[in-house]
Amino acid sequence: MEIKVAQENLNLFVALASETRIRMIEMLRKENLNIREMAQRLNMSSAIVTKHVQQLEEAGIIHTEIIAGKRGMQKLCSLRMDQATLIFKPEGTFEEQTADRDSYSVNVPVGQYSDYQVKPTCGLVSETKLIGMVDDPRYFAEPEHVKAQHIWFASGYVEYRIPNYVSGRNSITSLRVSLEICSEAPGYAEDWASDITFSVNEVPVCVWTSPGDFGKMRGKLTPSWWEEGSTQHGLLKTLLVTSSGTYMDGVLMSDVSVQNLPIQPGEEIRLRISSLEDARNPGGVSLFGRYFGNYEQDIQVKISY
Repeated sequence: MEIKVAQENLNLFVALASETRIRMIEMLRKENLNIREMAQRLNMSSAIVTKHVQQLEEAGIIHTEIIAGKRGMQKLCSLRMDQATLIFKPEGTFEEQTADRDSYSVNVPVGQYSDYQVKPTCGLVSETKLIGMVDDPRYFAEPEHVKAQHIWFASGYVEYRIPNYVSGRNSITSLRVSLEICSEAPGYAEDWASDITFSVNEVPVCVWTSPGDFGKMRGKLTPSWWEEGSTQHGLLKTLLVTSSGTYMDGVLMSDVSVQNLPIQPGEEIRLRISSLEDARNPGGVSLFGRYFGNYEQDIQVKISY
């Protein structure tokens, strides 16, 4: 997640300016805890801890839910934010930052890929059930694949078609893609690195190394029927291709610019997400939709021109 250093995000910076709240984040990094448990570990009253929790929740750092406990109802706390990149200065030149831009956005469900080539371990699930059989690539052609909320494969790719509404003499100035993604290990493995390649119209724009396949903590949106011991959620990543290069969460990943992409007026844009067998870390890909994982969104694409 990208966080701009600006007054509009002051509540987040204030929430982090406390040793107690940092200690709470460190505890929640390891496991979900209720108010009483945190109060005991911090040697504080539940009332004081509740105030700290409220500030962290208002800043979007943690998530709370009321559940039944051994002694009545309890407020269970968990981390909502996996990571954040502070943006002090946006990418591009001053002219690019300040120029008026036209843009449009498209939400692409993870199951609505237009092309694929995958190898096991692999599979697809909708919000309510498994689609086909696990580790059988043939089911990626099952018509129900458009309903998938979580897909995974050990190697290969999936490709999505993004409509191109830019016409006339206009040209695309930036392409932004936001999605929830991680590696794919048998079962899950928090330290399972994977080099994931992002390509646009068959041009590789960057390789991002996912640090792991996350299954230790249940995804906030992951359906209750999904079994433990499997992938639960990913990381929210933002890919941005501009005239100055390609960035991942604000970090320059390559010199490939939007001008290097063979995008023709009125022709669709093809986004491919790959795990190559000859990569240094061939660790697969897991993708998550708006009803699975930690983030309530599909693949979000924004085109500026």
